[in-house]
This record gives sequence, C-alpha cells and structure tokens, in this order.
Amino acid sequence: MLLHEALLQHGNGVALGVLLLFAGCGDSKPTSPVAQVPEVEVAVVHRQPVPLRTELPGRTSAYLVAQVRARVDGIVLKREFEEGSDVKANQLLYRIDPAPYRAALDSALATLQNAQANVVAANALAQRDKQLIGANAVSKQELDNAIAAQGQAQASVTSAKAAVASARINLAYTDVISPISGRVGISQVTQGAYVQGGVATLLVTVQQFDPIYVDLNRSSLAGLQWRRDIASGKLKQSGADAANVQLTLEDGTMYPLSGTLEFTDVTVDAGTGSVTIRAVFPNPDHLLLPGMFVRASIDQGVDENAMLVPQVGVTHDPKGQATVFVVGADNKVATRMVQATRVVGDHWVVDGGLAEGEKVIVAGLQKVTEGMAVRPIGSPVVAAPVAGSSGLPDRPVVEYKAYRK
Repeated sequence: MLLHEALLQHGNGVALGVLLLFAGCGDSKPTSPVAQVPEVEVAVVHRQPVPLRTELPGRTSAYLVAQVRARVDGIVLKREFEEGSDVKANQLLYRIDPAPYRAALDSALATLQNAQANVVAANALAQRDKQLIGANAVSKQELDNAIAAQGQAQASVTSAKAAVASARINLAYTDVISPISGRVGISQVTQGAYVQGGVATLLVTVQQFDPIYVDLNRSSLAGLQWRRDIASGKLKQSGADAANVQLTLEDGTMYPLSGTLEFTDVTVDAGTGSVTIRAVFPNPDHLLLPGMFVRASIDQGVDENAMLVPQVGVTHDPKGQATVFVVGADNKVATRMVQATRVVGDHWVVDGGLAEGEKVIVAGLQKVTEGMAVRPIGSPVVAAPVAGSSGLPDRPVVEYKAYRK
C-alpha cells in the first residue's frame, strides 16, 4: 500500500529506484564460513626392544605330599604330634597296639629255632648214611632220603627266617612315622580308633611346601609361537636359562620372592587345548599354601624390533582385524591394517603394518575418515620402556612433544 502511494506521488523515476533497491536486496546471499581442518593427536611409532611378559592364572600345590596310612591292623594307642605343626622325616606320629605283632614275632622266632634244630639232625643223618653206604650198611634209597631231608630242613630255616623278618616289619609298622619333613594336617583318626592295613586307613597327610609349586595353564598355540620365535632369533632369552616368574596373590599384592620355571608338560589337554607349566617358588615364611589361586607373570624374553602403539589408537573391524589411522606427509588420513599381537601395559605390540616414524592418530578418531585432511597438534612419542625389578622393562613411557607441520 505504501509502495503504491509513493509511485503515485513521485512519479515513475522514484518508483524505478525503489524497485531496483528491493530487487538488490532480494538477490543478496550470506557468505559461507571457511571449512575448519580438524585437529588430531598422533603418536610417532619407532622400533624398540619390548619385553615379552605373559600373565597366566595358576594354583599352588605342595612340593611333596605324603598320605600317612596304616599298614597293619590294630588299635591306635596314642597320637604323638600336634595338628598343624611341623614334623621331621622319620618322626613318630602314631602308636598302634604292638602286642599281637610281638607275639607273632616270638612265634616266628620259635619256628626258626625248630627249623635250625631239624637242620642239625638232618645234616647228621645224611653224613652218617654217606659213610655207611660204602659198607653197604644202608641202601642207596635211604641215602637219597637223608639228603632230601637235609635240603628240606635247610629250606625250612630259610622260610622261618623270612617269617621272622615279616614279623619284625609288621611290629615296626605299629610305630607310624612321617616319611617326609613338612607340615602335618588334621588327624583322621583318634586315640582308640581301629585301623586296618588291608584297606590302608588314612591317618594324616603331611605336606612340604617350602619350596612350593605353582601350576599354570597356557594355550598350546601360544607356546608353539614362543618356541618358534626363539628358534628364529626374533626373541632372546633374558638372563639365565630359567625364565623369571613373579606372583600376584589373591588380594592383589605381589609375592616378594621370584620363582623359576621347572618344566612344561608334554601333553596338551584335549578338552581345553592348554598345557601345564610348572614353576617353583621359595616359601620360607609359608605365606603360600597349597590350593591358593594366583596370577603369574613370566618374562619370556625380549622382542628387539617391536613397535608400541597406544591402545586408544587401535580399533578392530567386525572380522576382528586390527586397524589404525595414520597421518601421511600431506596431512591426510589413511587406514592401515596392522598385526597387533599382544598387550604391554596400555600399548599394543604391532608386528606388521606400520613403518618406522609413522604418525598414528590417538585422539580425535571419531571425526576423521579415509583421505580427510587433518592438522596434528601433538606428538606423543613412545620411548624406551622402564626396567623393573627383574631387569626387564615394566611399561612404556609416553613423552609428549610439540608437533607442528
């Protein structure tokens, strides 16, 4: 309405100017902002020696176990130890009623004496017949019988001696002794109990757990790769031939003493596909008890040419393949498939897929895609690992250095 009145009052010239003004305003467009290059943090990777340390679950077991059982029948007269105490080898533990076995020994000794007397008589008879045979005073049959009786008498002596020895052994078994030194457990019988040697009644168990065994389970595939790496020279044994082993107890504390590997079982468990690795640890304070669950850390060796990549920079595709984003020389993002084989601290050990000095994106992954231009703003450089108490590195150290393209 106002535009129409202006046209009527001021004529065509003014109207044309007003129309051009409105047309110019209608054609104007807002200026678009300049696209921002996303900033990412990168880690520069280098080849360096990396310790190979494997953590495995395990369970402690006694170094020696002796189940003390009755070897003769009888009544337990007395228990000669305190439950839970330390005992020495050949220490008396129980007394079983010896009276029947003393009587059996006396009977065997009497039988032996009788047999020995028969030997004297048989020897005399055989000697006399040998002298009389020349004068035809006795027949050849009588001499043969005398010689045979002499042999039977000697055999009876041998049998009687064996019976005496057996009686002595049974009498000795009435004193039940500990076959090993160790700690004695709970007594399974009390004074006055009847025990049997035929069924080998269990009396008590003695265990030696200084030193103590730790049985670990490891997959057969991991053990196979370990042996191959050592044979090819990729891995080097650290220190002595026996690998160093550290224990973490059930409450998360570290066991103060280190152990060594004893052996690896030669049979793979068909159900679990694992093999048993046995380590031995000193246990002077008896802190470790048989049956405890522990975690063992085994220093296997050193990978001299490994690459460490922070775990935050490694992703896995639906097939489980490890991938990383790297920033090239032109500051563009590229995707790489890598062989991430194991974890050291908070880093993956990468055996292939990366080159020396490449920059792996460790922050800002959610905003980058293949071929995108980015601006790296920092460079965490993975340095040499720090040596622990065992002489091998414990974990890598990450040093952040300023980086500008």
